[in-house]
Amino acid sequence: MSVVDQGVPGAERTLGQLVAAATAEMSALVHDEIALAKVEIKQDVKRAGIGSGAAMAAGVLLLFSLPVLSFAAAYGIHNLGLGLAWSFLIVGVAFWLLAGLVGLLAYAKFKKVKPPVKTIESVKQTAALVGTVKPHERPLSDKAVGVARSSS
Repeated sequence: MSVVDQGVPGAERTLGQLVAAATAEMSALVHDEIALAKVEIKQDVKRAGIGSGAAMAAGVLLLFSLPVLSFAAAYGIHNLGLGLAWSFLIVGVAFWLLAGLVGLLAYAKFKKVKPPVKTIESVKQTAALVGTVKPHERPLSDKAVGVARSSS
């Protein structure tokens, strides 16, 4: 409680004191908000780092499993009665087809990428507007003329 709230006679604060108190409290509030934001961001960055590390580890394990699964598929086809060379050829062609499909998907997505048309138009309009603006004529003082002449 402040002195005014306690009902002490003659203890009213001046306008300057009220402004100083409000400024100090606002500054403290801003500092507390910044500290809270730093803590939250630090936690989020830590979580994102752990998550990206786990995703990279999963990707590496997936990459290492591809040859093993390829051999398993080829030997599985071989066990169905087809020759071993043909089995490996079938698995290789299947990977080529899969790569081709993923490549087509990537090509389709990249084809849809367009330049930022609205931004380009806005920049052109701004440049056209700035190009039409002429600087204001300013009266030259005697000192400015003398400085300009002496520097040439």
